[in-house]
Amino acid sequence: MKLEGVLPFARTLLRSFCEEGDIVIDATCGNGNDTLYLSKLVGKNGHVFAFDVQEQAIANSKQRLIDQQADGNVTFYHASHDTVLTKLPSEFKSKISAAIFNLGYLPGSDKSITTTGESTINAIEQLLQLLKPEGVIILVIYHGHEEGKLEKESVMNYVTQLDQKQAHVLQYEFINQKNDPPFIVAIEKRG
Repeated sequence: MKLEGVLPFARTLLRSFCEEGDIVIDATCGNGNDTLYLSKLVGKNGHVFAFDVQEQAIANSKQRLIDQQADGNVTFYHASHDTVLTKLPSEFKSKISAAIFNLGYLPGSDKSITTTGESTINAIEQLLQLLKPEGVIILVIYHGHEEGKLEKESVMNYVTQLDQKQAHVLQYEFINQKNDPPFIVAIEKRG
């Protein structure tokens, strides 16, 4: 298949918006895959701020970065992504190049602990204040579980109402796959 899958496309977007020295956010660090990718992408002169509500996710992510010797440019917050505005040091306001979310639950963990539409929308609103012009928010939306379906509905209602003068909103998905495949929503802040 030559079409990019959802996760590879998310990384293509990150590469398009980020470069060495940038400041980025992993809003749901999970097992550290995106955190590691972002750490390498922005390099030693850049910085990654990684959030998760689960201690296990923070521990998993930290260990993955230590194992790959990529932990020197990452700050972890054991907190919800909707605290980004209060947690992020003020000198980074309007300097964030990209933020990525993998919505849903931590793979291999308690499936009752999930992201929610309310916290995700609050985080998006905060990130739109923190992004630099032409920065991007990437949402990988997993909706194959009950809370995921509710979150998808809330988030999609919100993003379709964003003023096109303030943001471009893209949806990327495979429409003929079964079992609620994940898809991407990308929000680019206009300059």
